Amino acid sequence: MVTDDFTDATLVLVGHGSTLNADSSRPTRVQADALRARGVFARVVTGYWKEHPTFAGCLRQVFTPRAFVVPLFISEGYFTEEVIPRELGLRAPDSTATAWDRIQERGGVRIHYCGPVGTHASMTRVILARAREVLARHPLPGGQVPEASDVCLFIAGHGTGNNENSRRAIEAQVERIRARGIFARVEGVFMEEEPRIEACHRLATTPYRVMVPFFISDGLHSFEDIPMMLGAPEAAVRARLRDGLPTWINPTAIEGGWVWYASGIGLEPHLPDVILERVRELAGA
Repeated sequence: MVTDDFTDATLVLVGHGSTLNADSSRPTRVQADALRARGVFARVVTGYWKEHPTFAGCLRQVFTPRAFVVPLFISEGYFTEEVIPRELGLRAPDSTATAWDRIQERGGVRIHYCGPVGTHASMTRVILARAREVLARHPLPGGQVPEASDVCLFIAGHGTGNNENSRRAIEAQVERIRARGIFARVEGVFMEEEPRIEACHRLATTPYRVMVPFFISDGLHSFEDIPMMLGAPEAAVRARLRDGLPTWINPTAIEGGWVWYASGIGLEPHLPDVILERVRELAGA
């Protein structure tokens, strides 16, 4: 039986980070603080690709017999399958990797290399929480909040022709949420693949549309690109971004309906539970 007593272990949260956007690493830092407060691990440390401490250096902060490395990334792909293992000095797990393949010894530490948070089934709860929260916080001008059964939910991702896993993580969540029958319609939309973000207006079957960006951190994609793809004027978006204001006003009347736009999922309060689920998967192996 796996318990939540990891007092002989260090949790290592790894995120992308950015040299241009200070908020890029914020979700990793916030979730690390939340898990420290639970007192489950002996220590919680962080590492980044574009900031310090780096992926290569974060294991120097581990002084326990066990370490659990959890990538705060949305999908399996280049970073989780190549960059992070290489920088940590680990053998990269392939697509057929078992739990034992993800456990390796390095410098006297038993390292458990967990899957990324974004592909875990319980991320469904995180997406639903984001959608419900933005609707409840921002009622229509008359004060009413639409019933979920009258709302079309769109999950937005980057998408790329170079890595099919980028799309697969979103499609998996779309199928899980559709199966629950909560919303009038559930679709995935993408920045660089079809259907594009702007297609949500055409795909919507009701006047009420909620867009949840499936990104760990809020950066230029979520603050600038997606609002403009949804139809916000470029000059207005850039002006509000320059002034430190929200670049999308919830809800906005556009294209014959109302659109709510949520923030990225990296600061969602349920995310520490997803991280712990990833740890539990390997803890008993």
